[in-house]
Amino acid sequence: MQHSDFVPLHLHTEYSLLDGAIKIDELVEQASAYKMPAVAITDHGNLFGVIDFYKRAMKKGIKPIIGCEVYVAPNSRFDRSKTSIDNGLSDEAAAFHLILLARDSMGYKNLATLVTKAYLEGFYYKPRIDKDLLEQYSGGLIGLTACIKGEVPYYLRNGNKEKAREAALRYKHMLGPENFYFEIQHNGMPEQEEANKLLAELSRELHIPLVATNDCHYLRKEDAKAH
Repeated sequence: MQHSDFVPLHLHTEYSLLDGAIKIDELVEQASAYKMPAVAITDHGNLFGVIDFYKRAMKKGIKPIIGCEVYVAPNSRFDRSKTSIDNGLSDEAAAFHLILLARDSMGYKNLATLVTKAYLEGFYYKPRIDKDLLEQYSGGLIGLTACIKGEVPYYLRNGNKEKAREAALRYKHMLGPENFYFEIQHNGMPEQEEANKLLAELSRELHIPLVATNDCHYLRKEDAKAH
């Protein structure tokens, strides 16, 4: 099979409970068959599968990228006044989504710290961090704006470009200009296509690069119906 240069950077395994359907052993085998140089896992709010993933990927000569789709509280992680965890474009959402990828060992340690504190300090519907905490433990991390439930695409689609710009610039400042990306996806959803266009426009304005991903929840096309 021809070598694939595409590296999945937004992927949910079976450890994204009640959401992801990708088994780690099958993921690594498929990535090896496609001759992918690297693959990431970014489960919702946890790192449960990373050790198994790391060991299996290394055995196959695939670079394992350890990540997490974290939940970010709009204000403080201690705020428990919102009425739901994520309700479409509702202002009542208690958290936005954000992809964090460990760039190095420091990044892995910081990611583990963030996830731990999200459970111990920020749990409300889901384990949540906030921007103050991320700023404290941002070393070695790469951030992507995630799906349409991410903060930047949320505000763009909601017609609040100023808030989107403000959020994007803060993430860029916290993580470093070389470590923050606007995430675009091609998944057939009209709302995602809308977000892609708006993100591309803001990318040019703020000089924040784009990265192409897919929000992977299952391994093969034929798994779609079961998922």
